Amino acid sequence: MLIRRKRSFNDIGFTANLVINLIFIGIAVLCIVPLLLVISVSFTDENTLINEGYHFFPTHWSTTAYEYLFQDMSQILRSYGNSFLVTGVGTLIGLVIMALYAYPIARTDFPHQKFFSIFMFLTMLFNGGLVPWYMVYVKYLHLKDSYWALILPMLVGPFFVLILRTFFKGLPIELIESAKIDGASEFRIFRSVILPLSTPVLATVALFSTLGYWNDWFMSLVFITDDSKVSLQYLMYKTMLNIQYLSANTQAAQGIASGGTHIELPSESARMAMCIVGIGPIIFAYPFFQRYFVKGLTVGAVKG
Repeated sequence: MLIRRKRSFNDIGFTANLVINLIFIGIAVLCIVPLLLVISVSFTDENTLINEGYHFFPTHWSTTAYEYLFQDMSQILRSYGNSFLVTGVGTLIGLVIMALYAYPIARTDFPHQKFFSIFMFLTMLFNGGLVPWYMVYVKYLHLKDSYWALILPMLVGPFFVLILRTFFKGLPIELIESAKIDGASEFRIFRSVILPLSTPVLATVALFSTLGYWNDWFMSLVFITDDSKVSLQYLMYKTMLNIQYLSANTQAAQGIASGGTHIELPSESARMAMCIVGIGPIIFAYPFFQRYFVKGLTVGAVKG
């Protein structure tokens, strides 16, 4: 009788695992298939897109969109470098500042815990408006045409601070008390005890911060007039606006063409090619952070 029950439980567990795996496989397919369609459309001839629409295997393949985008290769490489610089520096500094802010307000023995928690929460609800925000960075901090203008506005996310605070609150207080008994300072406790246990939440915040910096184009639009300092996303945005303008103004497009020859501007295929060019490097960030997710779950286990 016990053997039959054990087998039935095993069957239920196998079925549950199978269903869960099928669900996640379906989710993965739903994420991958649109990306494959974008890649296919980016290599499709523009006239084929107009006449036949989107297909995974188009009848006429073309690299016109990529040839158009890479006409100024040096500018694209500079913008790539700018995006890597801003993303790396902004994510690293922002993660340190947010963790240093979130840890004290997660401690119940911190006398000003409530004040600083409410102060951070209010920044999620209210802001000074676009004009005062712009004047602070340009008129008072003098960050016009500076890389810091791309970093500082997104350095601290109130929502991320509250997530870190919630995680820090869930850590056993006994670990902090035992570290104090051993003579560790507050900074030593934070560096040697809290941070190693907080790898999952730190990796999560770092990932979303990385995505925010990499996908940002608005800061370049507002603060940067020097083309050598614009981000990759803003360069793609600017290129798309140029294509739309030339497509809507035939005379301007023919005036740019040498000798008055007719030119074909890729519109839809160029849009998809921009997605591929812009999303390429950020895909590699997911496997990198995934390793820290798993490591944090194992290292962060508290043994009694």
